[in-house]
Amino acid sequence: MKEILVIDDEIQIRRLLEITLQSSGYKVISQATGLQGLETAANHQPDLIILDLGLPDESGHSVLEKLREWYINPILILSVQKNEKDIIRSLDRGANDYLVKPFRTGELLARIRSALRSNTQAENTPLIQFKELQIDLAARTVTINKETVRFTATQYALLILLARNEGKVLTYDYLLKEIWGDAYIGQLEYLRVYIAQLRNKIEKDANHPAYIITEPKVGYRFVSGE
Repeated sequence: MKEILVIDDEIQIRRLLEITLQSSGYKVISQATGLQGLETAANHQPDLIILDLGLPDESGHSVLEKLREWYINPILILSVQKNEKDIIRSLDRGANDYLVKPFRTGELLARIRSALRSNTQAENTPLIQFKELQIDLAARTVTINKETVRFTATQYALLILLARNEGKVLTYDYLLKEIWGDAYIGQLEYLRVYIAQLRNKIEKDANHPAYIITEPKVGYRFVSGE
């Protein structure tokens, strides 16, 4: 049974999450402060952490940074703060995803499943399969419905980066830095060109993508096509 740690000072939210997650087969531990959350995370090593940014003893951003010094499993931010600066700051500091309160329980559960699925996929997995899309890392080939699709080296690197982080929102600057280097940070139009190229090659309808989803003003998310 997967274990989830909830760090949130609102008792109503903690109770809602406990009921929702337990009914979906998860074991749940809840804490109301950043300090309690950090101690529990260290002692229990949960499979996923749900973290609120507005904690009573210290900023959720601070707790996130402390967790990411050693905690490698997914962290999902759940907060009333919805401005893009907070979202980007959280994602750039290691959060896997971000949901704004009030949230839909169905969407929360879907994000949790996606984060856990991505986390269990080993880095050296030779084959990544998403419905009709298959990526063979050993052969460096991509097929759709068993038909080979050809990519440039940069297109392939971008696709692999997105696919390996399935379900996680990757910010614009993170993608630019990882693929092209620090000199390209901020050059959003450059990234958009390559995303459009990928969509034209792997999506059934590039105007209504099923795999590469835009998170407005933040970045992109690769989803499994479910």
